[in-house]
Amino acid sequence: MTAANTEAGWVRICDESALLPGAGVAARLGDTQIAVFRAADGGDGLWAVGNYDPIGGANVISRGIIGDLDDEPVVSSPLYKQHFNLSTGVCLEDASQSLPVFAVALRDGGVWVEV
Repeated sequence: MTAANTEAGWVRICDESALLPGAGVAARLGDTQIAVFRAADGGDGLWAVGNYDPIGGANVISRGIIGDLDDEPVVSSPLYKQHFNLSTGVCLEDASQSLPVFAVALRDGGVWVEV
């Protein structure tokens, strides 16, 4: 990672154009993998959570399907289909399980995540 890709606790992970509406992208930050999602309608919804599925035991959350349940943004794990709230990281089917949540922003044509 070059100095141009970092600034004051934020890391640029990809170009904004790489983040398609309704789909996820995975990025590795050191030993941590994250999954970044953009709302299916291409609007302002943007979320970053850990890519590791604590129930399935694999880095697959970025391949999940996003949607909403009870007006809350969620991602469905591609393994066992548990739903994780994209804003809080909490699993809707088992509140003892959760994903870490990261601040994410679009700036200067890029997707930035706070680390």
